[in-house]
Amino acid sequence: MIKFNNSIIDAKLFAELQDMAMVLSKVPDLEFDYQFGHYVHFENRKLSASHFWDHFEDRERIAGYKSDVLLRALGTMTDTNLSDFQDIQDEVQTTERPNFLTELFTLLEDLRLEDRIRQKRPGAISWFKMRTKTYTKYFRTQLETNVTRNFPTDELFCLIYLTLTNDSPVQSFPKANRKQLDMLEKIKPLLFQTFEARSTKDIVSISLQIDGSLAEDRDAINRYFVLPIKTDVQFQNDLLFDELMRTDPLTNDDMEDVEDQDEVMDEKFSTWHRENENSDRQQSFMRYELDQGTKTNILGDGARETEEGDQAMASVQGFSAESKEYDYSTLENLEEKKNERQESQASRYGKENLYAEQHDIEPEPVAPEDRERYQEFVSDIQPEKLKLKRTIDEALEHKQNAARDHLLTGRLSKKQLLPLIMDDDARVFYKKDHESKEIDAVFTLLIDCSASMVNKMDQTKRAAVLFHEVLKELRIPHTLIGFWEDGFEADDESQPNYFHRVISAEQSLDPKSGAEIVQLESQEDNRDGYSIRVAAEELQQHQAEHQILLVFSDGEPSACNYSENGIIDTHDAVLETRKRGLDVIGVFLSEDQIDEQEALMMKNIYGREHLLVEGLEELPDALSFLLRKILLSTI
Repeated sequence: MIKFNNSIIDAKLFAELQDMAMVLSKVPDLEFDYQFGHYVHFENRKLSASHFWDHFEDRERIAGYKSDVLLRALGTMTDTNLSDFQDIQDEVQTTERPNFLTELFTLLEDLRLEDRIRQKRPGAISWFKMRTKTYTKYFRTQLETNVTRNFPTDELFCLIYLTLTNDSPVQSFPKANRKQLDMLEKIKPLLFQTFEARSTKDIVSISLQIDGSLAEDRDAINRYFVLPIKTDVQFQNDLLFDELMRTDPLTNDDMEDVEDQDEVMDEKFSTWHRENENSDRQQSFMRYELDQGTKTNILGDGARETEEGDQAMASVQGFSAESKEYDYSTLENLEEKKNERQESQASRYGKENLYAEQHDIEPEPVAPEDRERYQEFVSDIQPEKLKLKRTIDEALEHKQNAARDHLLTGRLSKKQLLPLIMDDDARVFYKKDHESKEIDAVFTLLIDCSASMVNKMDQTKRAAVLFHEVLKELRIPHTLIGFWEDGFEADDESQPNYFHRVISAEQSLDPKSGAEIVQLESQEDNRDGYSIRVAAEELQQHQAEHQILLVFSDGEPSACNYSENGIIDTHDAVLETRKRGLDVIGVFLSEDQIDEQEALMMKNIYGREHLLVEGLEELPDALSFLLRKILLSTI
C-alpha cells in the first residue's frame, strides 16, 4: 500500500491503473498518479485519478479510479477539442465565478464523454453506474451541508448534478432554498441540452449561458471538480492525443530548390544559410536545431520514414576539409553515453532509481568487544538454534530413508503380491533412495539500516545471528547485508546507496564467521526497491535450486525523491524478482502493536509471503518459525 494524506492506496491497483492509462491512451510514456481531481497534466505527461475515491469501499473505490482513467484516456484525450477547451480556460480567468464555471464545464463535458465511452465500451458501464451512485449519495449529503452553511452557488451545483444524473423524471429537494430551486428551473432547458451535445464547443456554449444566467455573484466555496487538462501552453492541434505525440515543426516552412541529385556538380556549397541571420539565438555555426532549417528534395541513403527536422539537416550539408588542429573524431559522444547509461540503470533497477549509486562496504576487522557481544547473542539463540536444526535434520533423515513403493521396477514387496495375479500392469516394486542430506539452497538477508531502526537494531542483530548460525550449521551458503541511502549526500542527480556486506556467501560457512554482524548500525534513509533488485541480481548468480531473499524492514521506504513512489517501486521490485524464479519474503518489525494500514502495506508489497513481528522480543522466535517453514519446503 502507499500512503497519501493518511489514506492507503493499493500498490497492485496502482500498477494496474498505470498500465490501463498507457494502453487506453496509446501514449507509451504517459504516467499515472493520484491527485486532487482527475485530469491530464500536459507538461508532466501524467494522467491522474482523484483522491476523492481513496476512502470508499473496494468496489466503489476501484470503479471510481477506473472511470477516472477512462474519462481522461478515452474521453478527454481523443474527444475534447483543445481550441474550445482553451476558450473555457480563458473564460474561467475572467468570470466572477471561476470555481463554479470550472466545475460546471467539467461535469457537463464528462457526462458527454461518458455517454461516448459507454457506447464504445459496454464493459465499462458497471463502473460508471457505480460512479454515479456514489457521487449521487455524496452530492445529496453536500446539498444539505451547503443549505445549512448558506453556500448558495455550491447548493445550486449540487442540484445541477442530482438533476442531470437522476433516473426518475420526478425529483424533489425539500431542504433546498426556494431561490436556488427557482434558478434550477430557469436553467433546466440549458442543462438538458447536455444530452444532445455532440462536441466540446456545445458544452462550452451551454456552460457559458448557464454561468451568465446566474444572479448570484458569489462563487462556489467547495471544489468538487477541476478542469480536465492542466497546462500553461497554447495547443497547436485539435486533440490532446495529437499534442502529446507531436514533434515540433520547423519554425520556417519554405523549400530549398535543389536540382536532381543524380546530376554531378563540381561545386563547393557554403554552409552559410538564412538561419545564420538569427543572431538572437547566439549559437555557434556548428550547432543545428531541428526546429530551424529549409526543406529540400535531397534524398538520403536510408529507407526510413522522415520528419520535418530531417529536411532541415539537408541544408547544412557542405564542404569540409581536414582540420589542421587536433582531431577529436575518436571522442565518444558523452551525452549519448550518459543517456545510454541512464536507460540501462532504469531497465535494471527501475526508473525511480535512475540516479541511485551502489557503494559496497566491507566489514572492519572484528574487535574483541564485538566478538564478546556476538557470543552473548549466540548464547541467547542457542535453544532456538538446536530445536530448529533438530527439526531439519529429522526431515532430511526421513527423506533419505523414505521408500518409494507401487513402482514397475525395483525390489519386490512381499506385502503386495496379489496384484501380480490380478493385474496386467502390476506395480508391486519399491525403492529406497539414498538422497543427499544437504539442502540445495542459498539465502540473502537484507536488513534495513535506516534511522528509524535505531531502537530495533539490537533485536535485529540477535535474529541475524540466529539466521547465520542455523544456516552455517546446516551448511547452507548465505549472505547478510545491511542497506541504507546517504540522505545528506543524496540530491536530484546522485543518490549514494550503501551495502554493508557483513557476511559474504564465500565466508558464511567459516566456523569463525559471524561476529561481523555486530557492526551493523542504523544510518539514514532506505531505498528498498533498489536494494532488493541489487541483492536479487547477485543472488541469482549462485547455482542453487532454491534462491531465497529475506528483507527485514520496519516500515515504508523513504529516500530522496522516493517518498511517494517508494512503495510502488518496492512492490514492482518484488514482482520482478519473483518472475526471475527467486523467493522474496518480507519481515515487518514493530516495537508496538501493528495497525491495519501497516499490515495492508506489507500484504500489498509482498503478497502472502510476509511475516509481521509485533514486539521485537518475538523476532528470534518468529524468524525461527519462518526458517523452519522455508527449509522444510526445500527438502
